[in-house]
Amino acid sequence: MTRPTLSDDERRLRDAHHAVDAFVAALQTAIDRGDAALYNAHFADDVLWGSPFGATVSGYDTLHAIHRRLLAAAVAGPRSRYEKVAVSAPAPDVAVAQVRRTALHADGTPVPVEQPSPFSEVALYVLVRRDGHWWLSAGQNTVVRPSDRR
Repeated sequence: MTRPTLSDDERRLRDAHHAVDAFVAALQTAIDRGDAALYNAHFADDVLWGSPFGATVSGYDTLHAIHRRLLAAAVAGPRSRYEKVAVSAPAPDVAVAQVRRTALHADGTPVPVEQPSPFSEVALYVLVRRDGHWWLSAGQNTVVRPSDRR
């Protein structure tokens, strides 16, 4: 059996990149404003979420309440920068992306990863297009910490 390349359709991949770019831009605007409603605007009702600390959250209402509390408390730090790391399009109307959020000091310099809080993270997002709109189906966040691997 030959191992398939799942993200081999250029049009699908281009669509996936556009979807992820728009999603990341919305996250950036929302975190800059501390606006949970905008942050979660593209989350599906049955979103599945993995927190950076190992918790699993199911459903928009539960996750929205958590994000509302976290954004109000500014736990992400004074500033953050979101950036797309990688995107694949393994099936029609599906985008899988890795997105980095770098925690920043008020002056815009990155918070060192050795500092426990605020922390930077990398997320794996699964977006699904339904009726012409891209929705977050699942997200998994991982805290960025120093590595002793060389």
